[in-house]
Order: sequence, then structure tokens, then C-alpha cells
Amino acid sequence: MKGRRVWAVARKEFLHILRDPRSLGMAIAIPMMLLVIYGYALTMDLDEVPLVVWDQSETPASREFLSGFLGSRYFSLRGYVRNYRELERAIDSRQAMAALVIPTDFARRIDAGRRAAVQMILDGSDSNTATIALGYADAVTRAYSQDIALRQVLRIRGRPLDPPLELRPRVWYNADLESRNYIVPGLIAVMLMMIAAMLTSLTVAREWERGTMEQLISTPVQGRELILGKLLPYLAIGMLDTLLAVLMGWLVFHVPLRGSVALLFAMAAVFLTGGLSLGMLVSIITRNQLLASQLASFLTLLPSVLLSGFVFEISAMPRPIQLFTYLVPARYFLVLLRGIYLKGIGLEILAAEALLLAFFGAAMVILATRQFRKKLE
Repeated sequence: MKGRRVWAVARKEFLHILRDPRSLGMAIAIPMMLLVIYGYALTMDLDEVPLVVWDQSETPASREFLSGFLGSRYFSLRGYVRNYRELERAIDSRQAMAALVIPTDFARRIDAGRRAAVQMILDGSDSNTATIALGYADAVTRAYSQDIALRQVLRIRGRPLDPPLELRPRVWYNADLESRNYIVPGLIAVMLMMIAAMLTSLTVAREWERGTMEQLISTPVQGRELILGKLLPYLAIGMLDTLLAVLMGWLVFHVPLRGSVALLFAMAAVFLTGGLSLGMLVSIITRNQLLASQLASFLTLLPSVLLSGFVFEISAMPRPIQLFTYLVPARYFLVLLRGIYLKGIGLEILAAEALLLAFFGAAMVILATRQFRKKLE
């Protein structure tokens, strides 16, 4: 392999990119646009759940219980209803996601020290949101019940009761439990995987369609020199995208970067090399730009979003799917990014993920080189 020939191919590819400013703009603008849109749109935090109330008791006790919901940032009162028909209409029309029904004997049972039943109706068409809202409602109800129990003990014993157990929670790495700190590093991994394969999935196929591949074959350039030469310009664009994404994560979303910046960019370079080589492999096999772009999207976007642990927890997936996720490189890069970003850890802990990512990159380069060599024969 001669560096001069590699540079000649890389220079040719650079000139082609510069002569097509729209493609260059898309390669830089689309990742940034996706990061902004999904960075703000995707959130695991559930605040201000729309709530309607049917207070059949209408007593100070029921209003005190209701104040626990209205004083919480997790619920937002959208109105009162007088019957189940109005309640059902509010949920069906999406005016409310939850409805609280307080029975007529609520205050009487509370004053008598008896258990009072309160009904919480949730819109289960969105099961994840309903589950989170149910947890919030349960926490508010438990806090009210505990307060009632302590007041009853105080009235009987004349002094407050000290709870035998006190929980002192402390959250590491994301003290405010901001889902944005968790999502933005994942978005960077998904974005880089998608854009990397899309950038190179058209390169070799374009050469075949335009008839310029025969000219390249007639030159002394070897297959691996051609592959490497075509990779370098797009690797530079990918690293520029990584730099812009890191800056946006810091300046726009205020995601803390506690680990090594050099390690982050080194792992990004390895990840991009594998993604770019995968796109080039697809381009070599298909020889058709439309088919290559479609296949590259299928192989990168869906697995990176669904099977990397970005949206869904891998441990909650069926066992066969969990095994399949080991073939998704974004899974390892996602662990690396979150470890570097939030925990500030390095290769002493993330060595396994870094090695698997390096194996993916090397395997894709070798496969692309060998497949192209077959085309030259």
C-alpha cells in the first residue's frame, strides 16, 4: 500500500464532495437538525399529567387530599366532572390522561380512622405513560396516608412517632434525573451510525453507475488503497459532525462531559470507521445508489434505535433479541458514550466495549476490501 495513491484517491473524493455542496451541507446539517429535534422532543420525564377530578365528597379532607396532586409538578388539573360520562368524555377526547374519583364517604372514613378507597382511572392506550402516572399517583396517596397515620398516632400518644426506617436516596452521575443527560449521548451514537453508512453507501455504486469504475480499475491503485482513500474524506466529515454534536450537547442541552474528550473522539473515530466501511460494503455489493441507500438505512437506523439500548432497555427484551443485540455496534458505542459523558470513566472499565467496537471496525474494513477485490478480478 502506497500513501501517495491513497492520498490521490482521497483528494479525488474530497473534490467530488466540494463540487456537490448540497450533499456536504446535508451531511453536516441533517445530523445537527436531528440532534436538536430529538434532543428536545425525546424525553423520559413525565410532568404535568392532565388530570380531571370528580370530588363526590367536597369536604376539607377531600380538598386536602387533592392538594397533594395539585401541588405536585407531576399533575395538572384540567377541570372537574360530575359523573362518569363526563369523565369518559374527557379521557376519550384526550383532554385528560388521568381521572381521580373521590367517594362521598371519604371524609367520614378518614375521621373514623377507617380505610377510604379512592379511584384513579388512567388512559391505558399509552401504557408506558400510564405506568409512570400511576407511580406518581401512588406516591402522592402514600404520602397523604402516612401523614394521616402520623396525626392519629400523635393524637393517641401525645407525641409524634419516629419512623423505624428512613430512606436517604442519593443519585450518582445524574443527580437531577434529567432524561436529556441520558438521551443526548444516545442520540450522538444513533446519528453517527446513520450518517456514516449513508455517506459511503453511494460512493462505489456511483462509480459503477457513471462508468468511472473501469477507469479506476485500469490504474495501479489497489483495492485496499481505493477503499482507504474513499474512507478518509468521509471520516473527516464524520469527525466534524462529532465535534459539532459534542459542542451542541454542551452549549445547547447542557449535558455534562465528565470523562476524557480525547477518548470520546478516539472511540468515535473507531465507530465511524466501522460505519463508513459498512456503507461502502453495501455500495460494493449492490452497485446501485437507490438500493444501497435503502439497504444502508435498514442495516443502521432501525437496529441503532431499537436494539442498542437507546430507547428500550436490553435486559427487558426477550432472550433471543438480547443475543441479537450483540451484533449491533451502536450498543457498545452507546455504553462508551454514556460512561464517558456521565460517569467520567475510561478504558479501565470500558475496555471490553472498546475492543468489541474496534473488532467491528476492523471487520468491516476487511470485508469491504475483500469484497471489492473480488470485483476487480
